[in-house]
Amino acid sequence: MNRLRVLIVDDTILYRKIVGDVLSDIPGVEVVGTANNGKIAMNKIVSLKPDLITLDIEMPEMNGIEVLEQIQEKTPYVGAIVLSTLTHEGGEMTIKALELGAFDFIPKPQSGTMAENSKAVKDLLVPMLKAFSRRKEIQNILKGKPFIKREAAGKDSPANKSPKSLKYTTDVAGRIEKIPAVRRLKSEIVVIGISTGGPNALAKMMPDIPHDIGAPILIVQHMPPIFTKSLAKSLDAKCAIDVREARDGERLASNTALIAPGGKQMKVVAGADGKDRIIRITDDPPENSCKPSVDYLFRSISHHYIGRATGVIMTGMGSDGTIGIKLMKRNGSFIIAQDEDSCTVFGMPKVPIATGSVDVVAPLENIAREITSTVKKLA
Repeated sequence: MNRLRVLIVDDTILYRKIVGDVLSDIPGVEVVGTANNGKIAMNKIVSLKPDLITLDIEMPEMNGIEVLEQIQEKTPYVGAIVLSTLTHEGGEMTIKALELGAFDFIPKPQSGTMAENSKAVKDLLVPMLKAFSRRKEIQNILKGKPFIKREAAGKDSPANKSPKSLKYTTDVAGRIEKIPAVRRLKSEIVVIGISTGGPNALAKMMPDIPHDIGAPILIVQHMPPIFTKSLAKSLDAKCAIDVREARDGERLASNTALIAPGGKQMKVVAGADGKDRIIRITDDPPENSCKPSVDYLFRSISHHYIGRATGVIMTGMGSDGTIGIKLMKRNGSFIIAQDEDSCTVFGMPKVPIATGSVDVVAPLENIAREITSTVKKLA
């Protein structure tokens, strides 16, 4: 496998050294250069042609957002992992960076020794680099596939048709087989689990949810505190439904999406009247090293919405959500998974699809419609 070529971009010499030392210790990674501002970075990207840059989000002259906009226009083959401060402004800029296509982000350590900060960065960066390398390999393989140009294809050509969602079930032997769409009872709640690539995917998918979908939507996006509030604010500006960070004790409401606060766990419990469902935000331990955790939320949904829920598992590293999906499926929920081609990282949907826990596998562009069909019973 080719070495992963990385350019370090940061206006602080301390973080250039921390990131540089971490990268130098990772097999298969080559640091091809450094830059202390965005303008220098763009010149070096053109000359050095790195596979990936580590990008400070807050820099003078040209900040990380402006660098990503330039990359989209001039060098879209270059990936980016953003380094961000744990501040309100840093959170909003990070969400913008992820919506612009940054692969993932790392919060800059705010205290500790040099050795402690280096370890914190390495623990986060190593799995990201592995996931990025795997995605790059898949993209290179897909480049070799034959294709038909849309302008040259006939109206019935696959090149002129939207990607289709695939319906699945399992036969008596446990083998997965494709089947026609099955008509089901409508769902009363939608829950979404998502991680790496999530802000970008949600920014594309959520605006397609109709304003009158008629059910609450709960979202677990793997993020630390501050960033989930910024994500909610960004999505709220784009969506027809209300989107906000969840608050402990609030009742679920239709046409509203609630995002689990970073660094906390979110679940659903029965209200005092036995009818309403209430959000509980807790400080329970991480699950699958995640807080918030998809499994933690999905497990509560499987108990309180038997046969009346839609679970959606989307792009992300790791396996958080696999057990929760299995429980929801066992209790009659309808399960939608994002397909491999449209995932930034095909981790979280992979096992649920492979083990037959999924009813529909859909490209990103179809997920909002698939969700809506389970709530509104569209044809």
